[in-house]
Amino acid sequence: MSTDDHRTGPANRWLEVTGGTRGPAYAARFRELAAQGRDLHGEARFCDALVPRGARVLDAGCGTGRIAVELARLGHKTVGVDIDASMLGEARAAAPGLAWVLGDLATLDPQAVDGPDAFDLAVAAGNVMVYLTPGTEARAVATLASCVRPGGGLVVAGFALDGGDGGTRVEVSAYDAACAAAGLEPVDRFAGWDREPWDPAGGYGVFVHRRP
Repeated sequence: MSTDDHRTGPANRWLEVTGGTRGPAYAARFRELAAQGRDLHGEARFCDALVPRGARVLDAGCGTGRIAVELARLGHKTVGVDIDASMLGEARAAAPGLAWVLGDLATLDPQAVDGPDAFDLAVAAGNVMVYLTPGTEARAVATLASCVRPGGGLVVAGFALDGGDGGTRVEVSAYDAACAAAGLEPVDRFAGWDREPWDPAGGYGVFVHRRP
């Protein structure tokens, strides 16, 4: 499908790049990394430090469920949502007791993930923002904002500042503007999930915003 097909609009970048079939290979890759002793839980630790034990967390663009599963192990109540059915199949196989929802963040009805204002934190890790359908980034941010509770709910996103491998470049200024339009306030930003100091000239950013 052409990305500028006037009838259907731009294609989702993740499905366009992967064909929506990468779930088994992706899960196998992370099992191999785990077997090698690699640390796979930096994103989960980052999120865990921001919320009290037992928090409700939405893993937005959850893929094979790596972050949601670890946060659940740490005692949080998690829901995962992803556009790729092959990824969700792996997530369900890994943790059948957790909630996994098929959906596009740009058009997701919050009721599908327990309703609006339901979460203490929503996280979009793994370059989710750069693999959205081009032009829908602000709508996806608005969805995440609507899913977290007013009065302190957090939206966390981490993505490659150059668009990564096959993704769409999302300018930091555009992401900040999308957050502001969604009613989110900036809290902090880092160059990585281990809280490396923010570097605007670096290759990666982790952004924390709050819903007042």
